[in-house]
Amino acid sequence: MTFISKLKQNKMKKILLFGTLVGVLFSSCGTPPSGELVGVNDLSEFYPTEPYGMVHIPRGTHTMGANDGDVPYAHTTPKKRVTMHSFYMDQTEITNNEYRQFVHWVRDSIIRTILAEDGVEGYEYLSDSDGYEEPEEESPSETPPWILPDDERLQYNNDIDWGNNEILSVLYDNGVFYDAEEALYGTRDFDTRIWKYNYTWVDKSQAGQKANRFDRDSRTYREGFSREALVREAEVYVYPDTLAWLHDFSYTFNEPMFDTYFWHPAYGEYPVVGVNWEQATAFCNWRTDFRLKLLTPYQRKFETEYRLPTETEWEYAARGNKENSIYPWGGPYSRNSKGCFLANFKPVRGNYIADGFAFTAPAVSYWANDYGLYNMSGNVSEWTSTPFEPTASMFVSDINPFYTYDADEILIQC
Repeated sequence: MTFISKLKQNKMKKILLFGTLVGVLFSSCGTPPSGELVGVNDLSEFYPTEPYGMVHIPRGTHTMGANDGDVPYAHTTPKKRVTMHSFYMDQTEITNNEYRQFVHWVRDSIIRTILAEDGVEGYEYLSDSDGYEEPEEESPSETPPWILPDDERLQYNNDIDWGNNEILSVLYDNGVFYDAEEALYGTRDFDTRIWKYNYTWVDKSQAGQKANRFDRDSRTYREGFSREALVREAEVYVYPDTLAWLHDFSYTFNEPMFDTYFWHPAYGEYPVVGVNWEQATAFCNWRTDFRLKLLTPYQRKFETEYRLPTETEWEYAARGNKENSIYPWGGPYSRNSKGCFLANFKPVRGNYIADGFAFTAPAVSYWANDYGLYNMSGNVSEWTSTPFEPTASMFVSDINPFYTYDADEILIQC
C-alpha cells in the first residue's frame, strides 16, 4: 500500500468518525419518534449564582447536641449523629444598614402609594401608555409557590422630593408624620407605626400533613389537594424595637447608642437588634421578592427563597467543622495565647471593654470560623426558623433534622 493510499484511508476514517459524531449530536438534540425513553433535551443550561454576602456551607455529618462543657444542657441533651445537606448562609449577622434597606423600602412604598392615590404629579400610577405591561400568568407547575403576580404600578424611578411643600402637605394629611403635639421639639419625625409589610407565604411545614390524601378517621381518600391550602397572609410592623438596649441594660439611657443605634451612619455595619421573629421572617420574604423581581421568569424557576436557618443548620454552621467543640475556634478557652478575647462576650464583671467593645461589635470582627462565618459566638443573639428543644435529638430525623411546634400567637400592639 502506498503512502497516498494510506493517507486517503486515514482521511476516510476521519470523515466516517466525523459523520458518526454529527449523527450522535443530531440524534441527542431532537426527540425522534423512536419509541425509546430518551428524556427531555430542550431545556436551557442552568448556571446557579452564589448569593451576595453569603458563604457555602458544604454537606456533611456532625454530632448534634450539647457538649460536656455546656453545663445547662450537657446531661439533658442526648447526642446524635446527623447528616446535613449543603446550604448558603450570610457571612455575618444582618447589619443595621442591611435592615434599613428593608425598612426604607416599606416606608417608600407606603409613601408612593399615598402620593399615587392622591394624584400628585410625577407619582401617579403607571398606565399602559407609560410602558406598563400586565405580568403574564404562568402555570403553578412553572412558578415557585412564593412568587405572586406583581401588579404594582408605583413609580420607583424618581426620588421622593422631601422639599416639595405639596408632597409634605399630602403626607401630613395622611398621617405619615407625627402630629405637631407628638413631635419632639417641633421636629418632623416619621410615624413608624404605619410602616407595615404585607405579604403571603407558603407554610411548607404543613405540606406533609395537609397533602396526605388518606383520611384516617373515615378510612377513605380525600379529593385532590390544593396548594392554596398552605398559603398564609401576614402583616408585620417592620421598625425594630429601639428600646431593646434599655430592656437588657438598665443604665443605657445616657448612652448615645440608646437613641441613635439603628439609624445613625456610625453604626451601619453593626448587627441590627430589637428585631423579633416575625420581623426576621418578613425580612427574608422581602429579600426573596426583591431579588426575584430583577430576574426573568425562566431564571426564577431555579432560584430558592431566602429563609432563616433551622436550629440544626445554625448549630452545624456555628461549629465550623469542629466536631464536639464548644466554640467555633475549636479550643475550650475564650482567649488566645496572647490573652485577647476571641469573641464579644461579657468578659469580667464591670469591665465590658476587655474584649474591645462596650456593647455590640461590628459584624465583621474577630476571626471567621472554618466556614467563613463571623461572630457565631458572642455579640448578638440570632434567630432560627425552628426552636431549640434539648430532647429533640431523640425523635427528629437523622438527615436534615427539623423540629417545630404550634406556639400560641402573641398579641403585639404598636
